Amino acid sequence: MPTPANVLVVNAGSSSLKVRLLDHRDEVLDSLDLDQWRGGDDVGELERFVRETSDVDAVGHRIVHGGRKFREPVRLDPGVRDELEALTELAPLHQPRGVGGIDALTALLPDTPAVACFDTAFHASIPDAAATYALPADWNERWGLRRYGFHGLSHAYVTRRAAELTRSPADRLRIVSCHLGAGASLAAVSGGRSVDTTMGFTPLAGLVMATRTGSVDPGLVLWLQQHAGIDADRMSHALEFESGLAGLSGGDGDMRTVLSGVDAGDHRSTLAFEVYVHRLRREIAAMTASLEGLDVLVFTGGVGEHSARVRAEVAHGLAYLGVRIDDAANDRDAEDIGAGGAEVRTLVVPAREDVEIAHHTRSVLGG
Repeated sequence: MPTPANVLVVNAGSSSLKVRLLDHRDEVLDSLDLDQWRGGDDVGELERFVRETSDVDAVGHRIVHGGRKFREPVRLDPGVRDELEALTELAPLHQPRGVGGIDALTALLPDTPAVACFDTAFHASIPDAAATYALPADWNERWGLRRYGFHGLSHAYVTRRAAELTRSPADRLRIVSCHLGAGASLAAVSGGRSVDTTMGFTPLAGLVMATRTGSVDPGLVLWLQQHAGIDADRMSHALEFESGLAGLSGGDGDMRTVLSGVDAGDHRSTLAFEVYVHRLRREIAAMTASLEGLDVLVFTGGVGEHSARVRAEVAHGLAYLGVRIDDAANDRDAEDIGAGGAEVRTLVVPAREDVEIAHHTRSVLGG
């Protein structure tokens, strides 16, 4: 088929839905944001939006987990849809919403071709040394245990945009991409390919997040189960929804709320912010080690794009890596916040997963 011009991008999160209609220049023609999206029984507003939107040539869906099989975007059909639903246990918060988006748009636009684009696909290039867990080998093989990584669509877009902003070929750059939002992860990108990332088999690993704990000692989790009587369901809920910035500060996990508490002298908020920054600095250094050096540091996502304070605290602790920022540029959220003459370019790139999804959708359908 000819390359689609207008792509309807469907981005289902853990509780929300973002829909964008992009033209061939990736300009947004129309949009819909649903703060609450359960993935099946609440399609009224989505149906109204689609009925009023014309000239949809293709649909691109963000799907969080592709498992072992889906390592690149794929055209959707009923068989693929069922295989994606079978992966729900690997991403129980996100996968049902993503599959619900597929079902809703298939019903609303049954004759429009659709493509599934995976957050895990960008990280399929991670070498075995970085992807393999030191578990019994037969466990890894039997259950597909490995570091999958997430936010791949965002990290892929950031990589391409960083190359444009620095006017350097992506295959010559060593980039650490920092996707900092309610969920947060880093990617180490060498030659345009992911070689390491902070999230793992699930989106719980790595950085401190809004309500997710990030990496913890597995022995600690076992101790709490064995000695504190916390069962698996209670533990899962606590790690997903009651930890991170929210757990430490006692608030809602929003970075703006945490910083307000810091300014008010609240001890718990101050500790939460310090833990967040410490983990972020440490993991950036780890990603740099995987790259054997650093050319570009990029911030994206809600916190990465809008919190000059977070960027400053992180950057000021990475001077030994060659990171130096221009405080005035940082305060105004400029695209390039690096200090003149700094060894490492430091950029702020707005997250555009929609552009990456449209790019993949056109690639799959247009040949």
